[in-house]
Amino acid sequence: MLERLQNSRQAFGWVLLIPSALLLLGLLAYPLGLGVWLGFTDAKIGSAGEWVGLENFAYLLTDDVVQLAVFNTLFYTLLASALKFGLGLWLALLLNHHLPFKSLLRAIVLLPWIVPTALSAIAFWWLYDAQFSVLSWLLRWLGVIDQSIDFLGDPMNARFSTIAANVWRGVPFVAISLLAGLQTIPPALYEACAIDGASPWQRFVHITLPLLTPIIAVVMTFSVLFTFGDFQLIYVLTRGGPLNATHLLATLAFQRGISGGALGEGAAIAALMLPFLMGAVLFSYFGLGRRSWQK
Repeated sequence: MLERLQNSRQAFGWVLLIPSALLLLGLLAYPLGLGVWLGFTDAKIGSAGEWVGLENFAYLLTDDVVQLAVFNTLFYTLLASALKFGLGLWLALLLNHHLPFKSLLRAIVLLPWIVPTALSAIAFWWLYDAQFSVLSWLLRWLGVIDQSIDFLGDPMNARFSTIAANVWRGVPFVAISLLAGLQTIPPALYEACAIDGASPWQRFVHITLPLLTPIIAVVMTFSVLFTFGDFQLIYVLTRGGPLNATHLLATLAFQRGISGGALGEGAAIAALMLPFLMGAVLFSYFGLGRRSWQK
């Protein structure tokens, strides 16, 4: 048996995967399973709780704050992801040209993604300060506004302010990933189109976009997953306020489960995220399987 394992490359590959599989089971699968299990209990901090079935989920469906958090999460994810895609694609196309100091520019573009999220959030918290905001001072100096903008105190302003911070942090990931995809497109295709008299827009629509579509699907799937489960940025900036206007499912689950002590309820809120996340993953998986993209 041992000799067969030594001579079988496939079996040897499975043996090498065992440590990684155990690590994933211990750090991902077990916490995920435990979180789903707690969602069906009335567990609290210091108490194991008892099985209550769908009682937590039935209560959450009638909870106004949870409904608002679902809306905030979808609004935050869709708008931020769309902006990150548009700006990231434009930045990737720009960096793909022969620019002076191109390597330095690429490194600078990547900086917002490298900086720790909490540090970025603190910087934006200072920029959005109600009294000492640099943005408000600049707009007043330019004569655009007469008084300081309450970026984080007004519900609607707070929503767009957190989205702006998320876009600033997420655009480099999209841009660098799409830039890597652009580097794989053969220049001969563009040269042939130019000879045929195709305009830059036609080259983008008929060459760049189709060949970049599989990479766009992967990159935007990760972008949506990161944005949907965002916690650090929102928690540092607003902690879900004002008036729960910026509460996402992730921050609300933490507030109810950890700060509030209701582990079962917090786990149930976190479990509500799973259908949305699985939908994004399945969309990317089945979309990437389309042969038309590969052709």
